[in-house]
Formats: sequence, C-alpha cells, structure tokens
Amino acid sequence: MTPTLAPVVQHHAANAAGRDFVIGDLHGCVDALRYLLHKVGFDAARDRLFSVGDLVDRGDQCEEALALLDKPWFYAVLGNHEDALCAVAEGRLARHRWYAIGGGWAQGLSDHALAVHAKRLRELPLVRVVGEGAARFNVLHAEFFGDDADLDAGRFDAEVRERMMWGRELAFNAARLPHYALSPTYCGHTPVRELRQIGSQTFIDTGAFIPEGRLTMVEALTSRQWSISVQAARAMGAAEMALP
Repeated sequence: MTPTLAPVVQHHAANAAGRDFVIGDLHGCVDALRYLLHKVGFDAARDRLFSVGDLVDRGDQCEEALALLDKPWFYAVLGNHEDALCAVAEGRLARHRWYAIGGGWAQGLSDHALAVHAKRLRELPLVRVVGEGAARFNVLHAEFFGDDADLDAGRFDAEVRERMMWGRELAFNAARLPHYALSPTYCGHTPVRELRQIGSQTFIDTGAFIPEGRLTMVEALTSRQWSISVQAARAMGAAEMALP
C-alpha cells in the first residue's frame, strides 16, 4: 500500500523579514549550492530557501543534500527521485532499477538507513504555497494543470500526482497550455539550458549534475537569478564554504 503523503500541500506565510529563494533540482550538487548561498549573502535568520525537489541521485553529495532537510531555512517538495527512493524502501521498486536512474550512490546503504531516509522524505509535501494574493508563489516538482484553487484543495488523484512529480507534457508541448488562474509557480524536473517560463510556470532545472550544466537559484517573484556549475563552484573554494 502506498503511504499517504502528509501534508500534500503546505502553506507558508509571506516572508516579511527577509528574502525567499528557490533552487532548481539539486541532485547531490551541494558544493554549487554552497557557492550560490555565499554569493547572495544568504541570511539564515531571515531568508528562506525553497527546493523544487530531486535533492538526490546522479550527483556525489546526496547524503549532504538529504541533511539539508534538517535546516530550519530549507523547504523542499517531493521530487520523483525522492519518490523512487521511497519506493525502494517500501519494496515497490527494485534497487537496481533505482540505481539505473541515478540511485547508485546508495549501494552501500543498508535497508534500515534507506528506510530512515524514506520516512523523512514522506513528510515532504507535493506543493508549497507561499504568501497570498499578488505576493503568492507556488513550488512543485514537475508541472501542474489547474489553478490556485485546485492546488489549495489538494485533492490530487493518482494521475495528477504522477504528473506533478514526473510530467513533461507542458515543457514539451507548451502551445497546448490552457489559461489557468495560477500564481507564479516554480518547477524543476525537465532540464533547460536557461530558465523557461510557460504560462505561470517557470522551469529552473538547468542540469546541475551534467558536466555542461549548472545549478540555478532565483529570488522568488523577481527577475534575479544566479547559476554556477559544480566544477566552477569547487574551483572557487565552495567545498570550504560553510552552509548557514
């Protein structure tokens, strides 16, 4: 039996004291994140970082990426790679199938250790809603066909959940997007060379784990964005930069 995600949608008040940032698919590229947080002067006492999911797989710092979940300033949604980890821990997916899509970093993890990670990941919502009215933005992993009211209701059937974590129809068939009353929404999952906005949804996964890719972070509801490759970040001493 598939566990119920709790909560499906999580609401956050607007950040009146600091800034809100959104990071693309991390995929274990924590050194690039270290650099970007240092670059923007991230203040852990006032600022927040929202993640579109896919913290793990493919990169070489997946355990460090999972440790971000314990940071009080870090807020992630569930990505398809976290969902795959949970499926392995719950016996619904064979380990070798997960390894084939990037889960090889976990070959040395015991079943117990994997279950501990899965329990924590199952606490992540599918959607985070931040603020209200004109100051509202949404964060989810892949794509969504609906409006703010649909998101807030959180009544997602299996097909909608699948699309929210695995879907690429919007990114590949943008012309088919009907108009929805959807607040600015940040998504990942589908790698793009540059940030791409389709309707209200902005895709910010720029392929951090790919040699020619970058990790991208945006300041929510602004045009400000920052990107860097893992190699460039490490060349600038990112490995020695402390996380907030």
